[in-house]
Amino acid sequence: MTKVLDLTIKHKSSDTKARTGTLKTPHGTVETPMFMPVGTLATVKHISPEDLYNINSQVILSNTYHLWLRPGEDVIKKAGGLHKFMNYDGPILTDSGGFQVFSLSKIREIVEEGVHFRNHLNGDKLFLTPEKAIQIQNDLGADIIMSFDECPPYPATHEYMKESIDRTLRWAKRGKEAHQRPHDQALFGIVQGGEFEDLRKEHAKALVELDFPGYSIGGTSVGEPKDVMNKMIDYAIEYLPEDKPRYLMGVGSVNGIFEGVERGVDMFDCVLPTRNARHGAMMTSEGRINIKNKQYEYDFGPLDPACDCETCKNYSRAYLRHLYRTNEGLGARLLSIHNLRYLLKLMEDIRLAIKEDRFLEFKAEIYETFDIEHVNDKGF
Repeated sequence: MTKVLDLTIKHKSSDTKARTGTLKTPHGTVETPMFMPVGTLATVKHISPEDLYNINSQVILSNTYHLWLRPGEDVIKKAGGLHKFMNYDGPILTDSGGFQVFSLSKIREIVEEGVHFRNHLNGDKLFLTPEKAIQIQNDLGADIIMSFDECPPYPATHEYMKESIDRTLRWAKRGKEAHQRPHDQALFGIVQGGEFEDLRKEHAKALVELDFPGYSIGGTSVGEPKDVMNKMIDYAIEYLPEDKPRYLMGVGSVNGIFEGVERGVDMFDCVLPTRNARHGAMMTSEGRINIKNKQYEYDFGPLDPACDCETCKNYSRAYLRHLYRTNEGLGARLLSIHNLRYLLKLMEDIRLAIKEDRFLEFKAEIYETFDIEHVNDKGF
């Protein structure tokens, strides 16, 4: 039987676990490691599908929880699935909604069947189960879908985390049994276990026994220091298969990506580049800049002379500052295009560095540009 996902490793770093490869999906073959722009509500904020093609985006992410609430999975199913609904022909990944249940709802009750919680928009009572999360994702029709898991708070006790991973494992089994489209949707298992090495090992090995097409490392980037996040990755990835994709959820800072790639991660996602752009915080080949600063009022040069995106080819820092300060929608679009292109180009450069076996040298260059050692734990 043809694999719904097929990962081929092309190159490996000689002194790290970094690797490149190709990942064949139902909607095209993509290169790894890769960054996935986040399109929560079936759209990457301010960005059209045509923009995504132009910046060489590969896979985008949409959110099960939010699409369940608006417009509803039945609407998207009747439209012919998420690809047709949003007019995007590339691969799409949907998360399970688990993170949103635990991050957006202040009142929730976890039971063996699932989670009772409140709609963050209107306060209505909702109940999400592993089976329901998979059914919604089957209806949405993304290429890659996620198991429903608990995203525990940080920090959590060893006792709490042990109960959580046991329940999440049972939920993973139930979700796998409920999956109706294994022939064209790849269901990932999600490794939890917090900062505890024994629990990460236990959960990873148990999920691998269930033989998912790919595996996610969850419970990171939830407030823990960066050294703790790196340990979480190390603890989990050691027990994940070499021939299946590894996805570090919710990580999109420059240093977070480098640390993940160095440890063997293939896939990343985060709202950080577009969120930062909407606040004027820009990533460039010369380091960070804040476009709203007065120093750019008469700066008629490009945002980033080394960038090949539409924004940098056609618009000046002075104009972009003006758009930002006047709250023009075009400004949000152009700034978002640039930040996304910066990260996507960074991934292209990372892949090239791995291929040429100079990953650590390239990492050192970028860390110096961004002064990584002196930024806060969340990085940039």
